[in-house]
Amino acid sequence: MARYASGKKAWGYSDRSGFRYRLAEMITEWNGAKVGPDEYEPKHPQLEPIRPGSDPQALYQPRPDQRTETEGQRLLLTPNPFESGTAGSSVITVFEPSHNRSTSDVVIFRKVNAFDGFTSANLQKAAGFSITVVDSNSYTITAVGTASVGNLRGGGLNITVAPGTASSTAASTFDATNVTLDSTNKTFDEG
Repeated sequence: MARYASGKKAWGYSDRSGFRYRLAEMITEWNGAKVGPDEYEPKHPQLEPIRPGSDPQALYQPRPDQRTETEGQRLLLTPNPFESGTAGSSVITVFEPSHNRSTSDVVIFRKVNAFDGFTSANLQKAAGFSITVVDSNSYTITAVGTASVGNLRGGGLNITVAPGTASSTAASTFDATNVTLDSTNKTFDEG
């Protein structure tokens, strides 16, 4: 290992100004230049910026309200989830893995392509379809129209399904022949 002289009486010349200073008093700057104590400049803070950490992208162990996460949510079905029944039948089997639906639930389909005699408009009814559960992965619907060939898979690649609401088809009727006016109470009474 090499040894250097102590340099008690040694002189050095500044790399910045060329002035002469005692070598023991000279300071090495961040860029490697040896300068006198009156010429020393520390490294500017902008040359060493603080790197911010990455932004958080998700919450740690979130607990969302389960009731609102699935209500009204559209689910993407597997490609070509419909299978028509026999030729002339209006029953369609829908394959939706782990659907958790019950018989008489209402479902609404969107982004459906026509197949086997069923039109896109008939398969995307705004009122939806009442279902009959076959098993945990499939159910049947009764569509408008009939299968032309039968036992064909189809419907498209991006079909979505959402829960619908059952609509009441029974309308109230009014029979005007059996109505009398009760003048004391100013009401109409059905006879």
